[in-house]
Amino acid sequence: MLLKRFFCLVVVMAAMVYSSCSVTLSGASIPIDMKTINVQYFENTAPLVVNNLSQLFTEALKDRIRSQSRLGIVRGEADATMEGTITGFSYAPVSVQATNNNTAPLATATRLTITVNVKYVNYKDKKKSPDFEQSFSRYTDFTGDINSQEQNLIRVINQQLTEDIFNKAFANW
Repeated sequence: MLLKRFFCLVVVMAAMVYSSCSVTLSGASIPIDMKTINVQYFENTAPLVVNNLSQLFTEALKDRIRSQSRLGIVRGEADATMEGTITGFSYAPVSVQATNNNTAPLATATRLTITVNVKYVNYKDKKKSPDFEQSFSRYTDFTGDINSQEQNLIRVINQQLTEDIFNKAFANW
């Protein structure tokens, strides 16, 4: 019984020491004194433009930060900033099927790829969450007509991209 209490005391003390350095939520390691972040609008500079892609990506990144951290998203002065551009939006065939009539092969699956360039600046604790500027790219494959699937595919890729960006900024792996 005494050993059990001692073990519990050690665990509690270790947790207190660890939490005094940073706050961890969902694998994130955010400096304790970082409270706000300014996520700026990600302009779409890709050669192929989808009208609402900038808005969808920017909001997806804000939602990721809101749901997986305690940071408040503000405009103007903040403890950290995240900004960038959407630099790529493209379709490419990933598998083709030969035809019988000596005609061009048909694409049976297509890949949608989105690339964003992100600049993150931390004004509080660069050891816990260092600055970076990096390009992130993700894709998903689909079959059939893009028109009926495009918005859902963008949502799926945005989810992957925002996870990568969040982990780069806040997860000390």
